[in-house]
Amino acid sequence: MSRIGKNPIAIPAGITVEVKGAVITVKGKLGELSQEFSDVTVKVEDNQVIVERSSDHKNDRAKHGLYRSLINNMIIGVSEGFTKQLELVGVGYRASNQGQRLDLAVGFSHNIVLEIVPEVTVETISEKGKNPIVKLSSFDKQLLGQVSAKIRAFRKPEPYKGKGIKFVGEVLRRKAGKSA
Repeated sequence: MSRIGKNPIAIPAGITVEVKGAVITVKGKLGELSQEFSDVTVKVEDNQVIVERSSDHKNDRAKHGLYRSLINNMIIGVSEGFTKQLELVGVGYRASNQGQRLDLAVGFSHNIVLEIVPEVTVETISEKGKNPIVKLSSFDKQLLGQVSAKIRAFRKPEPYKGKGIKFVGEVLRRKAGKSA
């Protein structure tokens, strides 16, 4: 039995969960998310979502925990939301935004201008003496991860000086460099 999949998901107040065929829809104060599922059965019983699998086949066991985690992330997303913070480490690295348009200066000859999808809200924090921070928030965890990974891919942190775009709290593996 999957240790993650067998746990029921509690539905908080103000969240509605509907199962129609092979699609589950979750509505809350922050938005609405839907997810298709297969090889498992999803039931909504007395403010709980229960995910069950039909057999002990390897594919069914794998999807049991997967869909339980996806549904749990949907419920947390529409009730509380998710945030990710990216830190720009490097001399002259800057970030600014006008609405959903993010402008990054990360050491290239031109600034990188990125149009962020409307489901993700972007905010930039620039304080004197500190590295600029790009704060992303959304109710869709998967979309938030894709957008933050795309921004990070413009200038990944390098192992010698640590310059680049990194997540706040991310521990980088550093290298010693040349020894004299």
